[in-house]
Amino acid sequence: MNRDVIVTCALTGAGDSVGRSEHVPVTPQQIAESAIEAARAGATVVHVHVRDPKTGRGSRETSLYREVVERIHASDVDVIINLTAGMGGDLQVRDADPTTPGPDTDLVGALVRLEHVEELRPELCTLDCGTLNFSDHDLIYVSTMEMLRAGARRIQELGVKPELEVFDTGHVWAANQLVAEGLIDDPPLYQFCTGIPYGTPAEPRMVQAMADLIPPGALWAAFAIGRMQMPMVAQAVLLGGNVRVGLEDNLYLSRGVKATNAQLVERARSIIELMGGRVLTPAEGRERLGLHPVARS
Repeated sequence: MNRDVIVTCALTGAGDSVGRSEHVPVTPQQIAESAIEAARAGATVVHVHVRDPKTGRGSRETSLYREVVERIHASDVDVIINLTAGMGGDLQVRDADPTTPGPDTDLVGALVRLEHVEELRPELCTLDCGTLNFSDHDLIYVSTMEMLRAGARRIQELGVKPELEVFDTGHVWAANQLVAEGLIDDPPLYQFCTGIPYGTPAEPRMVQAMADLIPPGALWAAFAIGRMQMPMVAQAVLLGGNVRVGLEDNLYLSRGVKATNAQLVERARSIIELMGGRVLTPAEGRERLGLHPVARS
């Protein structure tokens, strides 16, 4: 069991959730305020996507990330900021014309996916470690090994720590290869993303299997989507890992009761403390993760 737990709050994501809950933050101000509330509730890390304020759809616009980061830094809270670098990997392959990308495609190269990371230099950013059938229809997330090597190398040069997002056991293999090639600084940090079609099921045995595959000394966290979010908090802690909650992955506190990010952090914290553990502060999280703190504006 892990008794000293890093809690990440994934604030908004890029999925089609805005119309399903009034608590999903959309504008940079709303996202920053939600991050600050999550930090006050006890989050060690906030994981940041941004959305187009007019449409609510996920965005790669650097200016939106900049506003979120500056608002968090200008607040009276300390929290580790983790910027997603997963946007720009979507490929829609339609059966009627598979050689022509569909209109939902947003596919760019590895370094373009990192433009906001290059400018803002957060303490953490994500690196999605493999290709996946990412929906029940015709959408694929594309992340080849050469894309991963290029992205990992640039993240390392920037002095940012990558959170290695793995959605299946083969992604663990890919992440391990990056570690073996010296593209990931110690200690590596893995995030086991479970319950997402069509990746790893949200099952304790699968989380344990992935934890068994990572290098000695590596750190890991796990999350599950939907109603499995809080059960996975308990399971990850029992298996020795860290946890993630938030509206990116789950909109409800209980059946029919819509949650805020702060409420989800509070619930996770209660579970951890009832199990005899505690949540690490951002300062303690930095020490555990071996981060290089950035100057606050």
